[in-house]
Amino acid sequence: MRVFFAARAALWDEWAPHLRAACPEMELAREGDPASFDALIHAPGFPETGGPLDFRPFTRARIVQSLWAGVERIVGNDTLTQPLCRMVDPGLAQGMMEYCTGWALRAHLRMDDYAQDGVWRNGTVPPLASERGVTVLGMGELGAAVARVLAGLGFRVTGWSASGRAVEGIGVLGGDRLAEALGRAEILISLLPDTPGTRNLLDAERLALLPQGATIINPGRGTMIDDDALIAALDRGRLRHAVLDVFRTEPLPPGHPFWSHPGVTVTPHVAADTRPATASLVVAENLRRAMEGRPLLYLVDRSRGY
Repeated sequence: MRVFFAARAALWDEWAPHLRAACPEMELAREGDPASFDALIHAPGFPETGGPLDFRPFTRARIVQSLWAGVERIVGNDTLTQPLCRMVDPGLAQGMMEYCTGWALRAHLRMDDYAQDGVWRNGTVPPLASERGVTVLGMGELGAAVARVLAGLGFRVTGWSASGRAVEGIGVLGGDRLAEALGRAEILISLLPDTPGTRNLLDAERLALLPQGATIINPGRGTMIDDDALIAALDRGRLRHAVLDVFRTEPLPPGHPFWSHPGVTVTPHVAADTRPATASLVVAENLRRAMEGRPLLYLVDRSRGY
């Protein structure tokens, strides 16, 4: 099969060896007659000349496999008629579980309360995990994985998704029960996709539904939280802390108030990354499925945007 690598040139050296090792029957190329390719591997930022990729000339392509978990930068492309599959990488899931677990434990144990200044602060004993409510927004592959890990540590975990689809071992609330899910969230973790329905989902009204002193951890999408409303809630003491890994503009501009706010921890979009060694195995499996006419993994529902 001939596969077109529709990604920035800087990614070629990193990805090509792993992709070829995972799928040796594939002829991988960065140029050629579009009509000669059976599939595309895509990442945002291509073409590097700017503008969206025109998928119409790729008349033989049976699949467009994204290297990113998020597909919001491609799903609205009107020229894309081929099946689009998002990336669900075991390495990415492991990284996200570690990030969310680490920051959730830090918030739960209030590690930042113990300033190293010679003052003995032993007046408050942290509750056990079984006494702490955690809500995970988004019950896709990543959200479900994070929820299970935290539940395994003993936290009272609630999941929420628009569909309310069941996740084994986790109590999941559906779309019309968001207020209930937020009300349980002493620690709120957002792993929602970027869709019209999730943008500014956490506005001032919904932030006010969180328990007093709640912590927000957002490694999902920066568009999900109203920035001004978040800062206002922190300034009032309504929220205790926000750990933010994703932003509306990245890199986050040096003058953005998140950098200097004492209630915000900024991490530079490092919660989880697609790792070529493990992700290439997913790509290879989906390419083979496409060539053999079998059901594709992680097929995007274009009407929902993910």
